[in-house]
Amino acid sequence: MATIVSAWIDRFQQDLEPTPGRWSSSLRIVLASVIALLLLMTLRMPFLGLSMYFVFLVGRDSPAVSFRSGLLSLLALAASVAVALGVVIATDNDPMARVLSVAMVTFVAGMFMLSSTLPALGSTFGFVYCILIAMWETSHPAGTLVKQMLYLLGSISISIGSVVAVEYIFASRHPAEDLQRERITRYCALEEMFRLYAEGADSARIRQAVARVSRLAAIGQSGMQRLYNTLVERNLDTGSLPIGTRVRITMLAQLMDLSAAFGWQHASVSDPDLRQRCAHIAEFCRCMSTGTVPPDRRQELLTERRVAAYPSLFERVEGMMHSILDMPVEGGAGTEKTLVALPSVKIPLLVPGAIRQPQTIAYALKISLCATVCYIIYWAIAWPGISTAVTTVMITGLSTSAATKQKLIFRVVGSIIGGLILGISATAFLLPHMDSITSLVVLVAAVALLSAWVSGGTHFNYIGLQMAFSFYVVVFEGFSAPTELAPARDRFMGILLALVVMAFVFDQLWPVRTVTGMRASLAIILRGVAQFLRLPQTAQTGDELIRKADSIRDQIGKTMAGIRTMNTVIVYEFGVDRRRHQHTGETILRAALTVVALFWNQFAVLHSETDRDFLTEPALQRLRTLLADGMETMAQAVIQRTDFAAARAEELIDPSLLTHPRYGEYVQHSIARFDELQSIVAQLRTQP
Repeated sequence: MATIVSAWIDRFQQDLEPTPGRWSSSLRIVLASVIALLLLMTLRMPFLGLSMYFVFLVGRDSPAVSFRSGLLSLLALAASVAVALGVVIATDNDPMARVLSVAMVTFVAGMFMLSSTLPALGSTFGFVYCILIAMWETSHPAGTLVKQMLYLLGSISISIGSVVAVEYIFASRHPAEDLQRERITRYCALEEMFRLYAEGADSARIRQAVARVSRLAAIGQSGMQRLYNTLVERNLDTGSLPIGTRVRITMLAQLMDLSAAFGWQHASVSDPDLRQRCAHIAEFCRCMSTGTVPPDRRQELLTERRVAAYPSLFERVEGMMHSILDMPVEGGAGTEKTLVALPSVKIPLLVPGAIRQPQTIAYALKISLCATVCYIIYWAIAWPGISTAVTTVMITGLSTSAATKQKLIFRVVGSIIGGLILGISATAFLLPHMDSITSLVVLVAAVALLSAWVSGGTHFNYIGLQMAFSFYVVVFEGFSAPTELAPARDRFMGILLALVVMAFVFDQLWPVRTVTGMRASLAIILRGVAQFLRLPQTAQTGDELIRKADSIRDQIGKTMAGIRTMNTVIVYEFGVDRRRHQHTGETILRAALTVVALFWNQFAVLHSETDRDFLTEPALQRLRTLLADGMETMAQAVIQRTDFAAARAEELIDPSLLTHPRYGEYVQHSIARFDELQSIVAQLRTQP
């Protein structure tokens, strides 16, 4: 037990270490918080605590992202106000109608959270609606309540405006260069570490290199994904970034994690064969850092590929290296630039087909059930102070049991630090002695900086958000210093109520284990690739082909990132054999990376004007059709955990095409990756 606690403490300390851009982002949050505080206090706007919290919720990937995120949040808030007023007017403020509306609105919000490309809007719409409709449970005059609802919209608008203004002044102006620099830094660190292993360097030098890789691995993919999102939102020049940058970011982050784990397990390497393989990986990293992989060197690096049911850490590192090499060769000018980043205007709001998925409906029903139960309980016992139960449901309810447990645990920890420790301490010892706005600004700036720094981490960032939320709702009860400690107690009890209700619904009544969610996501990728492979035969026009292909590409990229995220939270699965579940998660991740690499090689052909004959050649059309059939068969086998008949190479293509001067390399790669995918998916039949 002591070892486990020590490991978690070390992980938390590592998550708090400075990372590129962390200071800048934290200071921008502090500045936006101070500006919002001064404006809200000067104008004496209500809902001060909730409005201050929205400073942390607005996207910070770029000024354009902040503006778009803020605008969409305001639209979600306006929709919440409109729906709440509509329910009250249409039903003459009937109590039963209010309860039923909570169930219906939270169901719709849950559906939107899981089926859209902007899930935060569904969460915002749901929890703000619950706050607004609860106001009509009181005995205040209708006119006063309507004004309060409009004031909420105005208060949050001020906070969002402060964030957008700060981002436009201080945000990064060269996201493509910053992202390329982040990629090169990681590959250089990996090259140094594996080069030292290959040379048989002393353990002290190796440990220094491993520590550097470990620090970069701890940063994760979130920072690079934010820079990528900046390119997407602003449709900027992608510079020298490679094809499929979003997926490559996920692959590189996974490579860093595996390499760091291998490094901490091995102080040195004495086996000659293993040293040679380390040199192989170091050379690969050198090529990737320079952005040039000569075709002959690429083929040499791809010569040996190990696929085992229980691969070692080093074999998993090699597997990631091969998955990255399987991606299309980076291109410079011309049409290949369109393959680097897909502009946001081409991304649909709703994920195609997601709203009809059984898991989407089930998730929405669970969210609705939890929110409605919490809403009924806190009004039935006449304890409105525990209304944080409903907001906890809307903010922490995720699709898998482990992810939900993670957020609930982090919400409790963040609430203890922000509400019970910082909030109560400030209420009891600081606020009674403050007689100026200056002292309040200093206090808020200090807490905002601490919360922003924690929220800038990779694994425990949600704790920082909850620290800020809990502190604000405790301290900002009104425009004067709070005189009671009961609000902190009540809000914490609301969180505990939500914890109990959600634990019962999500973990006992209707559980969805994380590996089950990962299986469903892998099936989505497999079916998406199958749909893409059939597009050249089913699309009516070239524009329709490109539009549908881009939509599938975006869905696959986001689903791939989601699979990796789910794989990191399996550790929160309590009451199950976590070790077996973690092994299953790794297998699913390997399968997803393999199919994504196959997809991108097919996708690059679609966008190449010189390769149009690949789409019309009958033999290649038949190959893609058979591959699509195999993908759908594997998708069904992944979900149902059944066996499937693996297709052999001679069944897929005429053997003479394997040596065709024009199509040979394309056919060989497609069949090799498909065969490898079949091998990995077959392992999932016997895994939980």
